[in-house]
Amino acid sequence: MKLRIDLNADMGESFGPWRMGVDEELLGRVSSANVACGFHASDPLTMARTVRAAVRLGVAVGAHPGYPDLVGFGRREMEMSPEEAEAVVVYQIGALAAFCAAEGAELHHVKPHGAMYNRAARDRSLAEAIARAVRRVDPRLILYAQPGSELARAGEAAGLRVALEAFADRGYLADGRLQPRSQPGAVLRDPEQVAERALRIVREGRVTAVTGEEVELRAETICLHGDNPEAVRLAEAVRRRLEAEGVEIAPVAV
Repeated sequence: MKLRIDLNADMGESFGPWRMGVDEELLGRVSSANVACGFHASDPLTMARTVRAAVRLGVAVGAHPGYPDLVGFGRREMEMSPEEAEAVVVYQIGALAAFCAAEGAELHHVKPHGAMYNRAARDRSLAEAIARAVRRVDPRLILYAQPGSELARAGEAAGLRVALEAFADRGYLADGRLQPRSQPGAVLRDPEQVAERALRIVREGRVTAVTGEEVELRAETICLHGDNPEAVRLAEAVRRRLEAEGVEIAPVAV
């Protein structure tokens, strides 16, 4: 059977005249886009343009909700009650879904951003709040989550379709968590290294941790960060390597 994987990227993270990433170039190399919803990054016009470009290129569109932290780019943890976190996520999914509807497309998935995503991997209460929010907006939405995370468990318990996600451009710890960005080597920038890692995830379902241990990592989708300065080169290398090895690149099946 032919191997298949989704390549996703975080994008639509510019704000007003401030630019982040090269979304148009990156969109042509991935199969799904996680579009920021205005809380950790983005604004209404950026959301509209990003969704329009993704739809035109046949890329599946997902909501990328985060903490309301524009200054910190959503990478700082915030204390919220489960009720508040649920409302914050509902609000952002709803906003992105409206831009999809305006383009005649359907929202495909939800992937929390930054500190919210990382905390939901270990915080059951936050994970359940996110899963409830997704289900309340549309139970058909796919939830992207790390293997073995509380978010994956909460999504499955809520009856959601959960797509397990790996990161080709991030370092891993021996327990399967992402290496903190504050540590050297946490973000990978070498295209060949990242492409080799992506191929190994698809074929073997594992990566090598920064301390040398082998980490099992079953995944349906692989993320490449749009704010990585090498994002386009990495995406090109990953896609070229996977396709050369006969791997089909396509959005996660609903």
